Amino acid sequence: MAKKQTAKTVEVAPQVETVVETPVVKAPKVEAKPQPKKPEWEIKDRVYYLKGGKKPISRTVRSSNIYWFDKEKGFERELKYCENQQTCFVDEMKGDQRLSHIIFRNGALFVEKEKTVLQKLLSLYHPHRDGLFHEHKPQVIAENQLDWLEFEVEALTIARSMDVDLAEAIMRVEIGSKVNDLSSKELKRDLLLFAKKNPKLFLELTTDDNVQLRNFGIKAVEARIIKLSSDQRNFLWSTNDRKIMTVPFDEHPYSALAAWFKTDEGMEIYSNIEKRLNA
Repeated sequence: MAKKQTAKTVEVAPQVETVVETPVVKAPKVEAKPQPKKPEWEIKDRVYYLKGGKKPISRTVRSSNIYWFDKEKGFERELKYCENQQTCFVDEMKGDQRLSHIIFRNGALFVEKEKTVLQKLLSLYHPHRDGLFHEHKPQVIAENQLDWLEFEVEALTIARSMDVDLAEAIMRVEIGSKVNDLSSKELKRDLLLFAKKNPKLFLELTTDDNVQLRNFGIKAVEARIIKLSSDQRNFLWSTNDRKIMTVPFDEHPYSALAAWFKTDEGMEIYSNIEKRLNA
């Protein structure tokens, strides 16, 4: 008799459900650009002067029927000075508008710090500001004067130690062929005076290498080593009228010659002329 088989119980491990998370992509943070701050209005007394140093007994400046273009709003806004209003913009005024006059006495107008409406009208919005009148700004004047003095000191320092050739080249720009008649002391004196009178132009000329090359070309012509044709279109050798270079249309002859001296061909001619000048 067959034995009964015992059924085996098979344990099945519980299935674990795998959850796949979808990665969340975070949008990059965009930092807001800081908005430029409007310059704060400084509460202080202000003085205004008529332009050109004019000092009439009295001069009335228009206080109504004037306009200022508002870039933010995109249109012109009417201006009016009324002492009983807290703004000079007509579209912001409330109630009665009692028009006030703006009068300069002996070319000047002093406006107390309490009258900010009038100050802003004159300093920021009035169409005649910086044309008919201007605000006196000592700090700005001092900054401009300081810049000019620094230019002057730098120019005089360079002029004092400048070699004769460069000094002659710079003064030729200023006084032309008269430089040939100056003694070394006169040249030095005039150079220093020029540096003091117009320091900005002087400093520009000291860094312009074409200045010396133009001077070299002029000296070569004065020494009759080369010459400029009567129509000022060509530079020629004085001995045989052989053409050296053609002046481009609408260019100054000596400026064109100075630029040409920097080319390979021009450098050879420059050396040739230099030997003849020093002979």
